[in-house]
Amino acid sequence: MPRRLSDKGPPVGPGTRVTLTFSLKLDSGELVDSTGDKPAQFTVGDGSLLPGFEKAMFGLKAGAVETLLIPSEQGFGESNPKNVQMMKRTDFSEGIDLSEGLIVSFADKQNAELPGVVKRIIGDLVEIDLNHPLAGRDLIFEVEIISVEQVSNEILRA
Repeated sequence: MPRRLSDKGPPVGPGTRVTLTFSLKLDSGELVDSTGDKPAQFTVGDGSLLPGFEKAMFGLKAGAVETLLIPSEQGFGESNPKNVQMMKRTDFSEGIDLSEGLIVSFADKQNAELPGVVKRIIGDLVEIDLNHPLAGRDLIFEVEIISVEQVSNEILRA
């Protein structure tokens, strides 16, 4: 007797490699990201997806089609007011045309790229928001699990 597709293979969890398609939307319905028709692949815990998104998929099997709500604290976190900074316009290169909404790249102490968004320009001051653009936003993932493969015997450690 043939098994139903959703009963095939292991569930998404530690030690699995997952092939899936997904769309990421905001609660307003705005599409933020999508794999389109081209499947993506990740191994649970490899850092390529948000941990909150990974955990929301735990237990799903190949063939599952789900809509998953990821609260902001499990997504990109809450917006931190300490990450909003006032800078002098002279702190920016002369050739840069500063405008609200512009994403500007900075380097952190480890020389890693840190994007910031120009929120307001007040005379000679520029307000920069260094929070992730999706911080403080609930996320909606529409996901289709194409396949789940057990690739290690890793277990979930609390």
